[in-house]
Amino acid sequence: MSKRDYYDILGVPKNADADEIKKAYRKLAIKYHPDKNPDDKSAEDKFKEAAEAYEILSSPEKRQRYDQFGHAGNSAGGGGYGGGSMNMEDIFSQFGDIFGGGGSPFEGFFGGGRGGGRRVNKGSNLRIKVKLTLEEIANGVEKKIKVNKQVACHTCHGSGAKDKGSFSTCSTCGGQGSVRRVQNTILGQMQTTTTCPTCHGEGQVITAKCTTCHGEGVERGEEMITINIPAGVGEGMQLSMSGKGNAAVRGGVPGDLLILIEEIEHEHLKRDGNNVVYDMHISFVDAALGTQVEVPTIDGKAKIKIEPGTQGGRILRLKGKGIKDIQSHSRGDQLVHVNVWTPKALSKEERGMLEKLQDSPNFKPSPGKNDKGFFERMKEYFE
Repeated sequence: MSKRDYYDILGVPKNADADEIKKAYRKLAIKYHPDKNPDDKSAEDKFKEAAEAYEILSSPEKRQRYDQFGHAGNSAGGGGYGGGSMNMEDIFSQFGDIFGGGGSPFEGFFGGGRGGGRRVNKGSNLRIKVKLTLEEIANGVEKKIKVNKQVACHTCHGSGAKDKGSFSTCSTCGGQGSVRRVQNTILGQMQTTTTCPTCHGEGQVITAKCTTCHGEGVERGEEMITINIPAGVGEGMQLSMSGKGNAAVRGGVPGDLLILIEEIEHEHLKRDGNNVVYDMHISFVDAALGTQVEVPTIDGKAKIKIEPGTQGGRILRLKGKGIKDIQSHSRGDQLVHVNVWTPKALSKEERGMLEKLQDSPNFKPSPGKNDKGFFERMKEYFE
């Protein structure tokens, strides 16, 4: 089942600015919030769907990739938040600021909300480059990449504490992760909520730190990550895998892994959008008499027929021998540019044979209505 368009989900036009997108998401989040719709699976799914749409469209980089490549532009190997992989903690920790305050993102609307106002740390994003051959780009590929990054501490499993009993409730915020202050102003009393300065929003403090990570909950390590790269990606395109970046301190939400695509130049073929171009050279004898030649393609070798009298500059098309489109199941073509090769050195016997033919009417160029220039032929092809 295909995913819905993010703009349709939020009910905004494609030229909507950041404020319009934020306002639309806030409205849907309040409408479908789990606290307002208890035990309503449909409302929960719509709540997550709206959060996924906002996660992409609120980021200029992710929005640009989505506008250019669709859903495939921000996913790789099951990454991203599609398919219900974005949980409530992800949503509350990342988008809480959209509602203001340091507590739960819906605290001001539903009285207390979830998470007790505790802040969830988020790890930093990682960026890697993946080089792909033209064959891998054409058909899609699965890559296993060993990534050096911050991982959860193997001793404390990311908690940062020596053991389970090495925690105590923060005395400043009482475990809420935030503190409220009431100020008297000319407009009356104003209440503000800020992150607790003692526990930095975590609601608890460590009394005895882990000796391996010294209380951070992370250490340097490696992870083997499987990346499913869709067919049709291009040079400079960036894919995203949610939760595969650096681990967060003390058991927070991991960052994302950003995969930058690099194309490896092919020995014989060149890419032109979803089409593949091959420059073929034949002798003028083969061009005059006709022949059968073998040309390289993405899928191996292919034999093509050269008709007698083929002119230099002609473009032959191998339908469906190009690259799969990233947005659909269609596939481009391979365009074979015919170049007639003229020998630079001739033997005495060869020269004599050609001189006998030099004055023959059949060896005199006679451009007619069917002899069209390169750009005319290209125009006809694409029309």
